[in-house]
Amino acid sequence: MGHPDFRANGRIFATLYPDGEHGMVKLTPEQQQDFMSADDDVFAPASGAWGRQGCTTVRLALVDEDKLGEAMTLALQNTVKVAIAGKSKTKRPAKATKKPRKQ
Repeated sequence: MGHPDFRANGRIFATLYPDGEHGMVKLTPEQQQDFMSADDDVFAPASGAWGRQGCTTVRLALVDEDKLGEAMTLALQNTVKVAIAGKSKTKRPAKATKKPRKQ
């Protein structure tokens, strides 16, 4: 997509925007609200449905290093939980179909 991203188990949990001034972390909507309440000039929802789901834009020039580390750690943990939950689901085996034998 033309910009660096951070992944765990093949899933993106944070990105750097091409402008070099912003990044994004995948938080839960509740975590997003907590970060925005504490630093509304630094953290904002991403646009559209992504933002409503917790994707949070970060202004890199204004963010405190520790606060960014906290947000990235939470995003990583959220992503790992989703990946683990997805793997624990049991899938039904496909139905066996009998193919006619060639004679």
